[in-house]
Amino acid sequence: MRIRNLIAGLFAVGLLVAQEPQPKPEDPADIIVRYNFVTAPVTVHDQSGNLVSGLDALDFELYDNGKLQKITQDVASHPISLVVAVQATSTMEQMLPNIRKIGTLFSPLVLGADGEVAVLAYDHRVQTMTGFTSDADKISAAFKNLRPGSTAIHLNDAALQALYLLRSRPKNRRRILMLIGETRDYGSVAKVRDVMTEAEFSDIVIYSVEVSHFLTSITAKAEPPQPNPIPPEARQLPGGRIGTQTTDAQNNMGNVTPIFRELFVAGKAIFVQNPQEVYTKFSGGKQFSYKTLKGLEEAISSIGEELHTQYLLTYLPNNKQEGGYHELEVHVLKQGLDVRTRGGYWAAAKPQ
Repeated sequence: MRIRNLIAGLFAVGLLVAQEPQPKPEDPADIIVRYNFVTAPVTVHDQSGNLVSGLDALDFELYDNGKLQKITQDVASHPISLVVAVQATSTMEQMLPNIRKIGTLFSPLVLGADGEVAVLAYDHRVQTMTGFTSDADKISAAFKNLRPGSTAIHLNDAALQALYLLRSRPKNRRRILMLIGETRDYGSVAKVRDVMTEAEFSDIVIYSVEVSHFLTSITAKAEPPQPNPIPPEARQLPGGRIGTQTTDAQNNMGNVTPIFRELFVAGKAIFVQNPQEVYTKFSGGKQFSYKTLKGLEEAISSIGEELHTQYLLTYLPNNKQEGGYHELEVHVLKQGLDVRTRGGYWAAAKPQ
């Protein structure tokens, strides 16, 4: 009887343990991000397109969701940590010879004093050609060792792995990602929102050097056509619009702020035709393109020049209680100047 009662007691305890509420796995959509200071990288051009230096915080006005903020300028010299992710697919076979020649540009033009670079190559894999280094010979060798691979273009996966590498660098460094390849993604596990979230949390600016899909398609070996598995009418668009071939083509044009908001609100499955453009505009970077080796060298040089003339505007939001997507707007008070900054940031990943 005692044994029977003991077994019954243990069974009852087991039931109690089994019925004990278990902690729910944390979903990224449930995470509420609490910001202290927000940093906006700002690039200023004159009407001729020349970069403008020598401004200070008093020359700018910054609005967060339409509310004027009190800003300061971070004038400290931060060494650069840069990851260059290069598309190394079979379609890039004719493009890679030029890309292999640019390794020598990074030390003098982009990195500057105390800078470091890591190089990744991606097709259906993401390969590390070199970890972070300041050694010019290792950087050059990493580019020279690029080889064409498969037809898959795992742009999002490569971008996310690059961001993880940059996240590990000290916070006193400027963290930059440069993508060299086509604007499209084909086959990644990671979604655009994953990349945007990581770039925001790690304060990373993304630049891209676009390789024309037209050029890769006419220079690559013929492949069977790969229709998009998601028809235009099935793709989610802001405002409940129905996708068509026309709206699909226009998806990467014009004001992308509604797309930013929709990407966070609608979840991870929303389709984006041009991830590179979303990444650069969301983070405050810029998208370049090229057709020749000279054009590629000029794009790398322009990115380096911009990084060393950029303003870092910092502020403590006076509207921190507002959840959701915060749109940023920066104005220069001097006449005849144009400004570019990040599109905004996400203060609460779960929509109310």
